[in-house]
Amino acid sequence: MTLPLRKAPEVRSPILRGTHLSRIATALAASASALLLTACGAVEDLGGSDDATALKKGDDITVGLLLPDKDTARFEAFDHPIFAKEVAALTHGKGKVDYANAEASQDKQSRQFQEMVSKKVDIIVVDALDARAIAPDVQKAKDAGIPVIAYDRLAQGPIDAYVSHDNELVGEVQARAVIEALGSKAATSKIVMMNGDPADPNTASFKAGALSELKGKVRIAEEYDTDKWSPAVAEANMKKAIKAVGLGEIAAVYSANDGMAGAVIDALKQAGATSIPPVTGQDANLDAVQRVVSGEQYMTVYKSFLDEATDAAQMAVYKVQGKDIQYDALAQDKVDSPTAKDIPATLVPVVALTRDNIKDTVIADGVYTVRQICTAKYAADCAAIGLT
Repeated sequence: MTLPLRKAPEVRSPILRGTHLSRIATALAASASALLLTACGAVEDLGGSDDATALKKGDDITVGLLLPDKDTARFEAFDHPIFAKEVAALTHGKGKVDYANAEASQDKQSRQFQEMVSKKVDIIVVDALDARAIAPDVQKAKDAGIPVIAYDRLAQGPIDAYVSHDNELVGEVQARAVIEALGSKAATSKIVMMNGDPADPNTASFKAGALSELKGKVRIAEEYDTDKWSPAVAEANMKKAIKAVGLGEIAAVYSANDGMAGAVIDALKQAGATSIPPVTGQDANLDAVQRVVSGEQYMTVYKSFLDEATDAAQMAVYKVQGKDIQYDALAQDKVDSPTAKDIPATLVPVVALTRDNIKDTVIADGVYTVRQICTAKYAADCAAIGLT
């Protein structure tokens, strides 16, 4: 698929210091300043390798990219190829991406990280499987003079920057969808919470955001953490919930991501559910979007893979090349981790994807085509919502 390029453990939630709107405003101001400098002859070419802003390196760079698993469809299908394409575009085809996927193994990710340090890549972008466990590896990179950017999850240790989404907002959006679906019956309705991996710092943020909306508005009957975001674990926990609460008593399921949402729905079907209660998700996986079309899944949170991966690639290249104006324009937010304060960050907005806005989100952004979504199995459902 061809994707468009966009141009110019104890786990604590990251603390945001700044706003996305202020980042955009400052970024625009920085871009305007950069253009002014160009017009005045102070900078020859802000987009090229002959930039006069004290470049550290030219286009011949190597960027290490470490992603956590293959169960989450977006990483292999979108994040990696978008990231690699943007690095190539920014470096006139000379930059390389050294890519590795941990396949849900923290030990494997640590080995992959250390291999990149040994190979002396110019910068490492890591989506940490375990935010705390990765800290010693981040320190080794720092000691070797290799910058580290945390991607999607806020890794601990001396990282240089962070690229992700407003993760508490993700939980809030999911919880609001649950309350909206339950309507006037929300206060007396029993729901099940299927949270993510407790080793993932995003899990705490998703959960905090969700609880800020759910507490006092619904009855949380059962709640589970899901090791390594495993759909198999989520399915087993959902079976426990059905037994504990009663199939007919579960009014909705807060599921933190799409992989678990599919497992939750499978468990409900296996238990004999003839009507699936509202189930949330996150990541806008293709099968989840199809479940939304069919009505099996109530919603998913769409987080622009294009924006997140593109921003991360740009920050990595600009950091290595010493393009401070461009780098600072992206890194206008600040976050705190348990081990570092005021980490430069860029946070990409999120949106609730429902049957009503599929055209305006994943289709408009070129993530999926109507043909990919509306296979024979979903043709009638697609036609019913005007997705043809």
